[in-house]
Amino acid sequence: MTTLTCYSPIDGSVVAERSCHPLDAATAMINQARTAQAAWAARSVQDRIDRVMAGVAVLGAMNDDIVPELARMMGRPIRYGGEFTGLDERATYMAAIAEDSLADVVVGDDQAVRRVIKRVPHGVVFVVAPWNYPYLTAINTVAPALIAGNSVVLKHATQTILVGERMTRAFHEAGVPEDVFVNVFLDHDTSLELIGHRAFDFINFTGSTTSGAAIEKAASGTFVGVGTELGGKDPAYVMEDADLEATVAGLIDGAMYNSGQCCCGIERIYVCENLYQDFVSRAVALVNGYRLGDPLDWDTTLGPMAHKRVSDAVRQQIDDALADGAVAHIPKSAADDGGCYLSPQILTNVNHNMCIMRQESFGPVVGIVSVSGDEEAIALMNDSDFGLTVSLWTRDIERAELLGDRLDTGTVFLNRADYIDPGLCWTGCKNTGRGAGLSSIGYHSLTRPRSYHFRKVTS
Repeated sequence: MTTLTCYSPIDGSVVAERSCHPLDAATAMINQARTAQAAWAARSVQDRIDRVMAGVAVLGAMNDDIVPELARMMGRPIRYGGEFTGLDERATYMAAIAEDSLADVVVGDDQAVRRVIKRVPHGVVFVVAPWNYPYLTAINTVAPALIAGNSVVLKHATQTILVGERMTRAFHEAGVPEDVFVNVFLDHDTSLELIGHRAFDFINFTGSTTSGAAIEKAASGTFVGVGTELGGKDPAYVMEDADLEATVAGLIDGAMYNSGQCCCGIERIYVCENLYQDFVSRAVALVNGYRLGDPLDWDTTLGPMAHKRVSDAVRQQIDDALADGAVAHIPKSAADDGGCYLSPQILTNVNHNMCIMRQESFGPVVGIVSVSGDEEAIALMNDSDFGLTVSLWTRDIERAELLGDRLDTGTVFLNRADYIDPGLCWTGCKNTGRGAGLSSIGYHSLTRPRSYHFRKVTS
């Protein structure tokens, strides 16, 4: 039997171990979730909303324990307070729009015919959640899936193995039936086998492009829907009229927060020529003020990366870029141990022949390039295999919208970065994956349409 072990990036100690469910046990749990789903879907939308939001409240009451637990599991400093504020915002919004988003669409109702389109739940939704924002990414699907009447089977990353247990415990305490929201521990092979056997009715995955491709391959031929949010290499463009102080603060935070381990973090910055030198000097000064260290220490502003394999990958990208002529601006921190603790870095003299500007870094490093204007910036921003978000910085909204219309991306930000607005569809293109989460469109992903054509008998 496979054992999943979470090692703390703080000191390598074991945070938790869990045994994987074998295929037959996992299948039995999923079958129970399928059986329980019908009764859950028969409840009113408002009843499901009330229970889900009560679960969110119970989870919020655990936050004092969750914050240091997250620090031990994946390294985010306790000073940032965990993820509950964003989780609550997203769940609350999705609850508020549920009745309208799931309402019947009456196409016609006269003396002869009643025609209606209803949104009905898929059945059992499989949520595979990542470690970088384990509560936030999970709630994006868990809350609307449950509200829409689905059962949910949640599989969390090994690095944040305790999150699924906390989430299900909170929701069960609030009145969501145990068989309706199920936490599972699965190895990769068992997960793919279950997908291939059509154990689920919809699959939502957040993680690497490689793993997303494996899930899509396993689901091929089952006709089960798959929603994926995968890699990113999100760019920013700083125009000549940008508020420089706000722009530097916003983009460097977008690049470095959570040690750069953000799917929509800023990894490439293109700056107009007249602001370039000033932007770089301000960015360097800001990053030099960071404190890399123990995330359980309140004064730490940058914690370790979640695992040595991810910090090693970022180090290799940086080393390769330097060997090809890139210039590093941040000295090595005393806390940089060659393991999970990695110094942040700003690189200039970079180009798109370098991996650092093409492959996802997912770490505290950003490349900055000077550009001549909009056309060069657009070409460089679109020169990527990924398409999650783009961040534009200008006072001219009309110009920004025209630029946004030409960008290969899921979201266009203006004068902000690295934020998910639950009222807008969260989606991507190219190797970032496909599908849609949050907003009313998220409910459409988590349900299917059923049409009713009722011809009335009048005599």
